Amino acid sequence: MFFSKKLWFCSLLLTAISLTIPFNVAHAQDSEPGKESGYYVFCYFMNNGEDGVHYAVSRDGYQWKALNDSKAILAPPVGKTAKLTRDPSIARGNDGVYHMVWTVAWDGRSFGHAWSKDLIEWRDAQAIPCMNHAPTTRNVWAPELFYDNANQLYYIIWSSTIPGKFSPEDTGTSESKYDHRVYYTTTKDFKTFAETKLFFDPGHNTIDAFLCQKDNRYFLFYKDETLFPEAKKIILMATGESPEGPFSEGKEISAQNWVEGPSALSIGNDWIVYYDCYRDGKYGAVRSRNGEDWQDVGTLVSFPVGTRHGTAFEVDQKTYERLVETYGIVK
Repeated sequence: MFFSKKLWFCSLLLTAISLTIPFNVAHAQDSEPGKESGYYVFCYFMNNGEDGVHYAVSRDGYQWKALNDSKAILAPPVGKTAKLTRDPSIARGNDGVYHMVWTVAWDGRSFGHAWSKDLIEWRDAQAIPCMNHAPTTRNVWAPELFYDNANQLYYIIWSSTIPGKFSPEDTGTSESKYDHRVYYTTTKDFKTFAETKLFFDPGHNTIDAFLCQKDNRYFLFYKDETLFPEAKKIILMATGESPEGPFSEGKEISAQNWVEGPSALSIGNDWIVYYDCYRDGKYGAVRSRNGEDWQDVGTLVSFPVGTRHGTAFEVDQKTYERLVETYGIVK
């Protein structure tokens, strides 16, 4: 009888411990600069995005080295006027195929898409219309990919301004009367797409939404784009119980303002959220172990000079080594 009670107590204790483990425990290692814990790739653009998509790689998630002598690995393949590859985002499906989306122009109603089996040869580049239902749409900016493993479904989320759609009080709170909200569509094959819908409206101008998941919670990192009467330009985090929300009220996590393009990566026991400090010409980052308290680790991260709004993701060792062998690391 004593033995069975002892087993019951141990089981109860283990359950209690499991409920207090920090969120985002993806690996056994702790997240420390210089400590190799995985194989990571960062896709990004430089300057205005006119030369194409760039890669950087890292083994610890802190020190990032450019590939291909800091040259683009993919030239801008689509676009009616100025061809751009801004804000690239890459995600891998259960079939092992990588998909990439990006901003193709400052205006218009489409985003760019291509796919690859090895992150080297990209195929079938095209501009995919996504806002034709709203012909006055000014732009489609910063599309981000999220792959929902449970339903084998890709979510593509982006920011657009439809003039006059939201509160008149919002008009003029940002540059050139932009008033963005986040929209989305879904697809299983990038051939047929669900009807575009409003994804996220925090009640103010917002861009650069990044969606990710840990266990049964979904995390949305995004930028408050408000400029007037007082500049925000900060990164916030909201949470939800499904990939489509509803999401909680946003909480500021960035260590400074005038930042954009958040991208989250699971390393060891931590979340690291990177963002583009575009006024300072560098990258910053914050780190959290519990999803509530965020530490500025901007001085611990290093990115190639000129890195702009990109997305970090993990790959396997074989893929990492193939990329390094093909393009070479800039020392």
